[in-house]
Amino acid sequence: MNTTQNAKVAIFTGAARGIGAALVQRLAKDGFAVVVNYASSSKEADALVDDVRASGANAIAVKADVSNPDDVRRLFDTTEQQLGKMNVLINNAGVLKATPLADTSDTLYDQTFNTNVRGTFNTLREAATRLNDGGRIVNFSITALKLNMPGYAIYNATKAAVEAFTPVFAKELRGRHITVNTVAPGPIATSLFFEGKTD
Repeated sequence: MNTTQNAKVAIFTGAARGIGAALVQRLAKDGFAVVVNYASSSKEADALVDDVRASGANAIAVKADVSNPDDVRRLFDTTEQQLGKMNVLINNAGVLKATPLADTSDTLYDQTFNTNVRGTFNTLREAATRLNDGGRIVNFSITALKLNMPGYAIYNATKAAVEAFTPVFAKELRGRHITVNTVAPGPIATSLFFEGKTD
């Protein structure tokens, strides 16, 4: 395992599988020390950390529910204690269950907004004082936001909020050479894309 204290540090939320896991592997290959955040996928997170360490990079897995501000503070505290101050934050954690608006339960509404919006809010707020100058923040949205597909009203609303956060936060961090951007992938063959949908 590479324990070099000079490595740049990247936190990835929702990183145990899918796009997050692929990004973790890429930044580790580029020399970053990486933090694999997960809420429930401990087996996948641990396996990913083992793979990254086997490649010679430094990695830790940290369980934290991004919708909980105390968990987010602990995620950042653990990162700083074990790897150092962070240079990159990737807000990848998200939930999606395509459901017509009229059929959306209060529970599903709360779960989707808590993870996708409150989770991003919590990490951005924490990063405001914890991210090194010259750092990078990337928030994830989705191309479906522009397609207005039936069943995506609640999910799209959460991603619209994330897109609204991004340019405002970039201006609020002006002067510290920190960039804040949104990436909106199209369909990617991950469990988030396939689960809960008909063929």
